[in-house]
Amino acid sequence: MWCKAPIRSAISFSLTFSLTLSAAMLQAQQTAADVPSITIRANTRLVVVDVVVTNKRGKPMAGLKPDDFTLEENGKKEKVAVFVPPGAANKTGYTPPPPGVFSNHPENVSPAGIPTVLLLDANSPFKDQSYVRSQMLKYVVEQGQSAPPIAVMTLTDRLHVLQTFTSDPQVLIAAIKHLRPDQPVLAPSAPGPLTATAAGNSAAAAAIALAQQGITDFSNLQVGYALERSTVITLEAMRSLSRMLAGLPGRKHVVWLTASFPFDLRPEFRTVSNSELGADLPNAQKTLGRIGDSPFTAQQQRVHSREIRDVESQMASAGIAIYPVDIRGLMVSGTDLASTTTMEEIASETGGKAYTNQNEIKLGIALTAADAQASYSLGYYPENKKWDGQYRNIKVRLSKGDAQLRYRKGYFAIEPGPLKDHNYEQDVAAALEVDAPATQILFQGEAKPTGAGKVKVIFLVDGHTLASEESAGGRKMDVSLYASVYGPNGKMLGSRSARVNRTFDDVTYKQILDKGMLVPLDLEIPAGSRELRLAVLDNKTGYIGTVSGALGQ
Repeated sequence: MWCKAPIRSAISFSLTFSLTLSAAMLQAQQTAADVPSITIRANTRLVVVDVVVTNKRGKPMAGLKPDDFTLEENGKKEKVAVFVPPGAANKTGYTPPPPGVFSNHPENVSPAGIPTVLLLDANSPFKDQSYVRSQMLKYVVEQGQSAPPIAVMTLTDRLHVLQTFTSDPQVLIAAIKHLRPDQPVLAPSAPGPLTATAAGNSAAAAAIALAQQGITDFSNLQVGYALERSTVITLEAMRSLSRMLAGLPGRKHVVWLTASFPFDLRPEFRTVSNSELGADLPNAQKTLGRIGDSPFTAQQQRVHSREIRDVESQMASAGIAIYPVDIRGLMVSGTDLASTTTMEEIASETGGKAYTNQNEIKLGIALTAADAQASYSLGYYPENKKWDGQYRNIKVRLSKGDAQLRYRKGYFAIEPGPLKDHNYEQDVAAALEVDAPATQILFQGEAKPTGAGKVKVIFLVDGHTLASEESAGGRKMDVSLYASVYGPNGKMLGSRSARVNRTFDDVTYKQILDKGMLVPLDLEIPAGSRELRLAVLDNKTGYIGTVSGALGQ
């Protein structure tokens, strides 16, 4: 049985816990949390459901207890093992790491409060991007000092972080002002129509019809290619968000400002009643089949079904709720049913809420933040112990009050582990490319000079975020560690890696859990080096932690 997550790399040096590290690092490692840590780790079998509870007027219902909730998985009642009321999981304030220490621990990454990501999809119409930017600024100005911790990101050919989590309105305003609208990189050009100039000329009409069909076919190829690229980019953005947010406690909100999604997250085989459809999709025409799908999006759903399933599982594990906001505002000529339905389905499957066909986009952002006051976290260990990759439906009821409940509708029971022919080092490279810490594996690092152009990087990895396997004589762990240096232009100048792939006796394993896994790595620093980027990869689960900072800080 796997316990938490593992580590990788055959080491050529001796692993020791007697190395002296700064007291500040050890103290930060051992700080107790105010509430139970319930970030979903599939290999712990703890499933967490965030439930937004409001009354009929949309106001948060406070003071609820575990006994007020009934939770079912695939129709069978489950026992609530962990219960966290609104706000209790996000109380720790921001604390900068000690000088010279790199850290991706939650208290070193985000201020207190539910982390909220404002993500502008730059593959949306140019004119709408400009309007959204003004709406984002209005929201931040109106919130002032009461704003939740917000990160500002944009999606072009990949996810870009313009500002990491902060509650400082001036910093957020400066970041949003630097967000320049751009032409969509994926938009295909639309060919103009051909018309016959000689009425009654059947030969000319036939030639024009043939040419028109050729243009249509080419246009469809363009649309299909753009949609395929958009699907790949969106999936990778969701993976990046999962890596970044997984280690932060409690629920996380992603306000996805877009005109459309290239796919939704709805499992083809999820059992849905008409009443559920009515509650989940109030603005769409509903049937028990696929709703509003174009042939292109339906194809994306089929071709990328495995990747979509995996990324949905990762977001559920990270506690991410997506709040799509349609940046096209009020649709004067009528709502785009397919786009609206896709947004509502993505919101429904993650426990968020879609904000569509409205002009005041900033209200959609504000409504997202308001859910922080109404979100209860329920954790349970499923009675079904078979982790078979199948989708499991979740149902939550409240025993008292006339309430409205919103939560994700289920999860895929996926066993973390290496995928066939999957290169996790490519995932590490992708995680390091994003200018924000990945927090699936928590760790701290310190770079100590050992001579001219040389440093010793010391990793201290949180053992509770690593997997272990029962083995003869103790617990086996498999972890890879990476240290890279970059120049001022973002070019990698040097890199070293190591792998810890061994069995630890019970005493040493307990030390790893109590104080962390301490691993040194010698690294040469070429001339012109400016930045140090560190990464830790658990080879059993594929979980990743990253952190970066200026050399000599």
